[in-house]
Amino acid sequence: MTITQETSAPLVAIVGATGNQAWAQVLAKLGVDIVVVSFVVENKDEVYKAFVGADFVFLVTNFWEHLNVEKETEEGKLLVDAAKAGGVSRMGKAVFTEYGCQSGVPFVDVQAGWYSTNFLNVPGMFMKQEDGSFVISWPVEPTTLVPFIDVHDYGLFVRYVLELPVFPDSSELVVHGENITITDLASQLSQGTGKNIVFKQITVDQYKQGLEAAGVPPHIILNMADSNQAWDEYGWKATTSYEGLARRLHIWAEFVKVTDWSQVLA
Repeated sequence: MTITQETSAPLVAIVGATGNQAWAQVLAKLGVDIVVVSFVVENKDEVYKAFVGADFVFLVTNFWEHLNVEKETEEGKLLVDAAKAGGVSRMGKAVFTEYGCQSGVPFVDVQAGWYSTNFLNVPGMFMKQEDGSFVISWPVEPTTLVPFIDVHDYGLFVRYVLELPVFPDSSELVVHGENITITDLASQLSQGTGKNIVFKQITVDQYKQGLEAAGVPPHIILNMADSNQAWDEYGWKATTSYEGLARRLHIWAEFVKVTDWSQVLA
């Protein structure tokens, strides 16, 4: 799959091009048309216009923008309805699987694992100690596997779905680049940055208290705590076969090496 201006090529509309999956300015230089639209229910007419003429669409919502589940649900349904009205032939998305599958348009849910950039963006990820070392504190076992995925790799899976001989309608891909224990993750980060970084298992109550101290809303604290408990107990249901991807996936050690950690490990 390449970026082209040929009119015979299928048109792919991507929601959230300025988020983790891509960067608008970089894409614009490559010849991608950037359309600025506020994907909120109150802006329905403009949202519908955004998908006119598209053959494929990638849909994603931004829960962390407003932390409102009901609002996210409304926005997700709006995107599905707008894409369908625009005449798209295939849909891929990150949320709202059931509604999308019932839309009548071939639909695939591509779920990402633990984004590498979470370690740069999530408040309180690293707790600095008096001796200058850092601790990663989660309510999970030291051997719990983290389904790491580099943000630069996510698009490979969307491309993989679009290029399959038969579009896998109503299917789900839970994707990652490497399954790594939280202990090994901390160890490799320590080796790559030269900082003393270790993992410490804490209780769920301690985890909740830490989030509360960081100003996280109560309903988000409950959601994050429940997610960690389920993750620790049942593991991560991830797709294991990635034959046919355009290139190999990055591993955690590679992400550590090319990333500037100066702000979070100061």
